[in-house]
Amino acid sequence: MSAASRRPRTRSPWAELRNSTIHGRGLYASKAIPAGTKIIEYLGERITKAESERREELRLEKAQRGDGDGCVYIFELNKRHDLDGSMAWNTARLINHSCEGNCESSKVRGRIWIKAMRDIAEGEELTFDYGFGVESWRSHPCRCGTAKCVGYIVAKTQRWRVRKHLRADARRVTRKT
Repeated sequence: MSAASRRPRTRSPWAELRNSTIHGRGLYASKAIPAGTKIIEYLGERITKAESERREELRLEKAQRGDGDGCVYIFELNKRHDLDGSMAWNTARLINHSCEGNCESSKVRGRIWIKAMRDIAEGEELTFDYGFGVESWRSHPCRCGTAKCVGYIVAKTQRWRVRKHLRADARRVTRKT
């Protein structure tokens, strides 16, 4: 076992790990968090875009076989590099998506921080919009259950496209019956 795999989980004075009603485990505010607070750094392995694409292809293959959880942990850093946060010690990877998140990811000098977008109450689950593109929307169902949820994990700016597809699907079903 390598030293990296034995690394202790990252911690934050603002958050604690608990079971989530959205998906699996999640991070929750351990105390009230003021808007703008850097809650936890999203850590991982810095990789090239080519390596990022190779890992994504492997993840998709595993998900199709039923061998993986289908979760995506890769963040874009810049035009050349991404950050693979899939390591078990990266606690920030457990922050769930929500269509009405209370946090956002922020790139600060080559590092990724999860920051509070608004005041967050103690005990509230920490969430953010994963910002996924629309190209593979059906592969990423959303479980956030918020009023603005479109049913799939897609960036806020692209949700109208998913709604358009869903309306077209509903019209096709209606015509068949």
